[in-house]
Amino acid sequence: MPFEQPLPQALSPSRLQDFQSCPRRFQHASIERRRQPATYATAKGTFVHYVFERLFALPPAERTDTAAREFVPAAETEVLVEPLVSEIGLTTEVRSRLLAETDRIITRYFAMEDPRTVTSEGVEMRLTATVDGVPILGILDRLDRDDDGSLVIVDYKTGALPNRQYDSKTFANAELYAALCEEHFGERPRRIRLLYVTHGESVEREVTGPVLRARRKSAVDAWGKIKRFYDDGHFPATPSTNACRFCAYTELCRADGVPVPSNPRRP
Repeated sequence: MPFEQPLPQALSPSRLQDFQSCPRRFQHASIERRRQPATYATAKGTFVHYVFERLFALPPAERTDTAAREFVPAAETEVLVEPLVSEIGLTTEVRSRLLAETDRIITRYFAMEDPRTVTSEGVEMRLTATVDGVPILGILDRLDRDDDGSLVIVDYKTGALPNRQYDSKTFANAELYAALCEEHFGERPRRIRLLYVTHGESVEREVTGPVLRARRKSAVDAWGKIKRFYDDGHFPATPSTNACRFCAYTELCRADGVPVPSNPRRP
């Protein structure tokens, strides 16, 4: 049965990840545009990103830890609103936990780097480009210019530290950002730097031609399947413990007769 909703005009790295994890998840999120309820983890990420985005909007000399903390009340006003408040159950205790964790993150971030010395080409940069026939959309936390003049993609992470045995997965989204930057600016970023601000640690990876070619091919292959599934009016479900663990649509799949794992771990 054909879809009533249009095909998305562009594919973001996160939506590509959705599709590769489970095409049905992509259908619900990107075709039907069903809202994915917030969790405490996603709310914390949005809250912290709000603070850092406004910190980097200041002139370099004014980017101090005191200035960062002064943006926290504004984040409470702008981020902690409905329906997020209801979805995460924002009690007084949960709010206190969020503010305490944000304060620790700010402290750890300033031990990682001095933002007064950072040369940034842009913050929360929205980029679009057609990469090998695939319309790609990405929003970069930061695009920096390192001391050697090279571009560096910087991404804030508020979750757990990655298992370095799986760097291919850890850097997958950012490497597609690198392909997007190369197409948009005509310049390939040299490095990707992931700032795990909750833990005060960063991980980096060089951007190489073979890896970017692989990311481009992955996007091309996925986009071709997306268009085919869309035309067929059906995106197959591929349930698994990993695919279903953090998915917001497990009950929809169960109602449709999909054998979703009985106890997917949700945050």
